[in-house]
Amino acid sequence: MSNDSSITHFHLLAFAYTREMQLLHFCLFLGIYLAALLGNGLIITAIACDHHLHTPMYFFLLNLSLLDLGAISTTLPKSMASSLWDNRDISYEGCAGQVFFFSFLMSGELYLLTVMAYDRYIAICKPLHYRTLLNSRACAKLAAAAWGSGFLHALLHTANTFSLPLCQGNAINQFFCEIPQILKLSCSDSFLRQAAVLMVGVFVDFGCFLFILFSYVQIFRAVLRTPSEQGRHKAFSTCLPHLAVVSLFASTGMFAYLKPPSISSPSLELLMAVLYSVVPPTLNPLIYSLRNKELKDAIRNMI
Repeated sequence: MSNDSSITHFHLLAFAYTREMQLLHFCLFLGIYLAALLGNGLIITAIACDHHLHTPMYFFLLNLSLLDLGAISTTLPKSMASSLWDNRDISYEGCAGQVFFFSFLMSGELYLLTVMAYDRYIAICKPLHYRTLLNSRACAKLAAAAWGSGFLHALLHTANTFSLPLCQGNAINQFFCEIPQILKLSCSDSFLRQAAVLMVGVFVDFGCFLFILFSYVQIFRAVLRTPSEQGRHKAFSTCLPHLAVVSLFASTGMFAYLKPPSISSPSLELLMAVLYSVVPPTLNPLIYSLRNKELKDAIRNMI
């Protein structure tokens, strides 16, 4: 991916300019990063080591934790290093790599969340067909499709973004290399083509979100018809937090990529980026493990 411009590096956004605030930012992000590493690492290890958890639901959860670990490791370490050493530069190749891996992992996560919603829909609404529709081969194909779709999504958007001639400087108004911020540096004649490709990807992601929403609506309808109050409480207490995290992830991500320039501001863009890139990978282990007795027992036995 060559660029017609002479840019060899970019300047990322600084969270703070005083040394004390830079160290505070470093410590805050370090705590968040370690929490994400610990939570997702425990889930991966527990599912891999406990044969009782070798079921479709936990297989998809293991893949989700892998994607979360990769996504948060793509952005936070570089931002922490920038604050610790007061150096906001990132090379052109490093920025392209960050865009590719972040797009790959976050897109793969949305596609996998779509698969997980389908898994819960079959388990609750069509339990008699569960083992037939979601056998080991079907699960492997669905997981591979999520990872493969994320890879193709990232390859397309990274290649399109970094084929642009950049003529608006090299300052990226974000703490990591984000596609909308790089598009702001492009020349106007290429911007429309790139923005059109970006919007197609966003609308595909919006379709995934609608499918997730539809699946949970069907799940809630099925749960409300069950006579057991305990069963309804268990289903709602499990599904509602999942839907809340998915909604936060999808809505903030789409807002970051589709917001009109008239309401754009550095603080708002920073907040949206943190909400869709940092919060879900950190909260997913809590959402998917604290309300799951089998997983908590497996982690407790492992420890």
